[in-house]
Amino acid sequence: MRTLFALAVIAVAFPAVAKPWQGVEPGVTKKDEVVKKFGEPSRTVAQDGKETIAYLGKEAIKGTSQAQFKVDASGLVERIDVFPGPVIDKETIETSYGPSCPSGPVPATPCYQRKLTDDFRTYFLYPKLGLAIFFNEDGKTVQSLTFTTQKAAK
Repeated sequence: MRTLFALAVIAVAFPAVAKPWQGVEPGVTKKDEVVKKFGEPSRTVAQDGKETIAYLGKEAIKGTSQAQFKVDASGLVERIDVFPGPVIDKETIETSYGPSCPSGPVPATPCYQRKLTDDFRTYFLYPKLGLAIFFNEDGKTVQSLTFTTQKAAK
C-alpha cells in the first residue's frame, strides 16, 4: 500500500520522468533487453495482463538481494523495485540522489520530500527523478528503491 501511494504521488507530481537503474529505464526498456542484460530471471509471475520478472538468490543482480521488473502487456518495463544487498544509509542516499528540498519552490536540481507510509515508515520522494526510497523500521537504512513512470503508478 505504501508503495502504491508513493507511486501515485510521483505520477501526479512529475508524470513523464523516470530514472534508469543499471541501464534499464522505465517506460523505455523492453523485457527482452532486461533478460539479455541480466540473464534468465529466478522467477516470473503473470497477473492481470502484466508480468513481474525477479532476480533473487543466486541470480540476484550484483549489489542487490532482489530486483523486480514489472512489465506491461506490450513487454515494456513499467517499474523497477530494487532491494539492496549492502546496507545503505540516508547519507549515502543524499550524496547519490540529492538533499532535502528547501521550503518554497522546488529547485531545478533533484531533491527529496520526506514522507510517511500508511504504517508510519519514512520514505524519500524524489519527484524529479521518479524515485521513491523506503527505509527500514530504524528510519536510517534503506529497505527498497522504486523507479517508475506515470503509467506504472496507475
